[in-house]
Amino acid sequence: MVGAGTNLVLGVPAVVPIWMVWYLLSNWPLAALGWTQAEPTENDGVWPWFVVAGPVVVLSGLAWWAVNRPLRRRDEGGGGLYWSVGAAATLAPTAALIAASAL
Repeated sequence: MVGAGTNLVLGVPAVVPIWMVWYLLSNWPLAALGWTQAEPTENDGVWPWFVVAGPVVVLSGLAWWAVNRPLRRRDEGGGGLYWSVGAAATLAPTAALIAASAL
């Protein structure tokens, strides 16, 4: 239970790297497949996004893993369940923001 609460709190700052990943995916590979529509003013290419978003996403992923690793060792449940609940709890604040913006 401590892991879910911790991941929920970690999900608040994780909104930024999650948004960065979505922006990168929605403007290039998903737009090329026709699944999304690219931002019409985005003409810098993908390289600046890798330079800016890459370190942010990698550092937040490492911080998430570093916080969760000791918590997982103290948890009695299965590893797959712990990491699944942790990932879902981390994504919950972003999902809440998406739901609130749809209202």
